[in-house]
Amino acid sequence: MGNDITLKTPARIHLVITGRVQNVGFRSYVQKVAASLSINGWVRNVRYDQVEVTAEGVRPTLEQFLRLVKIGPRGSRVDDVEISYEKFSGEFSEFGIRTRR
Repeated sequence: MGNDITLKTPARIHLVITGRVQNVGFRSYVQKVAASLSINGWVRNVRYDQVEVTAEGVRPTLEQFLRLVKIGPRGSRVDDVEISYEKFSGEFSEFGIRTRR
């Protein structure tokens, strides 16, 4: 078991999710999962087969978020998830859906 400081330390992850993630409610699913876990950040479509996510929260909660995102909503299929750990910024007050770049 990790120490209490590690469990409570804010963290940030950036994800690029590839697969059947468009036109299946994937962004809404990610937003609902994030809200249920009190994670802040955003999700957006990148290409026809990719979704990008930036999420902030405590590390154990982000790991749970990641497990659920890999499952996705009914009708989706996650083929790959690129994960980058970044410095926590605290810039988000909620989790939103953004438009494409």
